[in-house]
Amino acid sequence: MTAADEIAEQIKAVLPYLPPETIITFVPTATGRRRMRGYDQSELIAKRLAKLLGCRFKPLLLRQGQTRQVGASRTKRRDQIAGALRPRALASIKGASVLLVDDIVTTGATLEAAARVLKQAKAKRITAAVFAQKL
Repeated sequence: MTAADEIAEQIKAVLPYLPPETIITFVPTATGRRRMRGYDQSELIAKRLAKLLGCRFKPLLLRQGQTRQVGASRTKRRDQIAGALRPRALASIKGASVLLVDDIVTTGATLEAAARVLKQAKAKRITAAVFAQKL
């Protein structure tokens, strides 16, 4: 079992009921970080969670830019992420119920920006699930 499998199992255990038509997606990490690691941890968690819940997994967001947010304040994070996310699949988002998965939340700025993009693309309902919170 991989770490993503274990994390998805733990998230599943605390999630409320989600309708089966819910689309599970993720907050994409900066492309440079993805290249460095060889994967996007939030994507792996979201894929596994979708499988566990019997829901559809679909990448709905694209991330532009290489800004690293580690150590930045909430204001700085909000400014850095503004405009860095855009919708990837407009037809899939419109009218959809979406579960947005991220590995860790620090200030919430990235989740807020991702939810805003989904809302502007006309998602009907947006719920978020994260594995950890940095205090």
